[in-house]
Amino acid sequence: MLAAPHSSSAADADRGLTRAIGVIGLAAAIFNTTVGGGIFRLPGAVTELMGASAPWVYVICAVAIGLVVLCFAEAGSRVTMTGGPYAYVELVFGPYAGFMAGVLLWLLATTALASVSSAYAGFIGTLVPALGAPVPRALVLAVTFAFLAGVNVRGVQQGARLITLVSVAKLLPLLVLVAVGAVAVAPSHLVAESVPAAGTFARTAAVLFFAFMGIEAALVPSGEVKDPSRTVPRAIAIAMIGVTVLYLSVQFVAQGVLGVEALAAAKAAPLAAVAERLMGEPGRLLLLVGATISTFGYMSGMTLAMPRALFAFARDGFLPRQLAAVHPSFHTPWLAIVVQSTVCCVLAVAHEFEALAVLANLSALLLYAICAVAAWELRRRGVQNEGAVPFNLPLGPTVHIFTCLVIAWMLTGITMEEWRAVGVVLVIATVLFFFRRK
Repeated sequence: MLAAPHSSSAADADRGLTRAIGVIGLAAAIFNTTVGGGIFRLPGAVTELMGASAPWVYVICAVAIGLVVLCFAEAGSRVTMTGGPYAYVELVFGPYAGFMAGVLLWLLATTALASVSSAYAGFIGTLVPALGAPVPRALVLAVTFAFLAGVNVRGVQQGARLITLVSVAKLLPLLVLVAVGAVAVAPSHLVAESVPAAGTFARTAAVLFFAFMGIEAALVPSGEVKDPSRTVPRAIAIAMIGVTVLYLSVQFVAQGVLGVEALAAAKAAPLAAVAERLMGEPGRLLLLVGATISTFGYMSGMTLAMPRALFAFARDGFLPRQLAAVHPSFHTPWLAIVVQSTVCCVLAVAHEFEALAVLANLSALLLYAICAVAAWELRRRGVQNEGAVPFNLPLGPTVHIFTCLVIAWMLTGITMEEWRAVGVVLVIATVLFFFRRK
């Protein structure tokens, strides 16, 4: 088995972990990290761009994420160390590529958290119109981030409990909406009279792809998965099929009940508008409260997880050492938590949901492309876990090639300004890496 020079020490460290996560547990984790707050906001934005053809973009994104998932499944069955995409890329391409993959993962999560936080403030503003103006909206975000940062500074256990309390709330209103709305769909609302241009498809896919992201975070604890060669592919398949069915059901119901124009006009809280049409004011409140709780739950989970990336970068010398400070009483990376929360809060105050979602998607697509190439190289080199048969894609390199081609097509929907924003971060990261190495 081929391994990078430093991988033996990482593998030794992982041997101290307990492999306790099975198929259902990993599938639930992937489902939970994928179904965030975006689905409560995106049906309106997608319909505004695509009209009645909106459901087709879900199919495109499902195919794209399906190809990515296959690459992740193969790589995850061959590299079982904790770290997920970071571990795959570093093992194949070395420390610099691994570091840049880690930076993309951090940038993805940071912009995704800011995007969902912006949607959270929008839902609060819809529930209480007085809080929708710019200054009250900024205060809502500041208070929420201050609360979440405080909870997580006090201890990881408190942060985990908060996530558990709100995780189920994201599914209940969606399932109620689909069940009630299925009998009220008007088939005429689902008929597309014309097909949008290919560029419109690419741009819409670049926005909607946000709702399908999350698998990269769920696969980070690979060192704690039982029989990963079998568990990872099965869990990914179960979770992503469930996510796709749920999303398509929500779009069909929303579009079929409201119609294209009404759904596009209600893009700030589209599902709340659907629920109001179906169930009156109680239904509207159910969806708004559910969306608020769901986005808050996502914010809670990311506030728990992402400061650890800043902490690790500081610990390894890529960022100022002060960011690796541990609180003397609570034993948490308190300064990293405060800084990460501040950055996300500022982004959420300054930008709307869709703009931040596209930045998150650009980071994700770049990361996924690198991982697809890494999966191909892992297969070519014959890397595998000792004593386990890896998951081999039936079409071999064809899947990896198609994955990169689909990602390249989706990247055509990214604007130059969005490329520039991500490029600046990557250039700074490159300078930090080589400066530290020197």
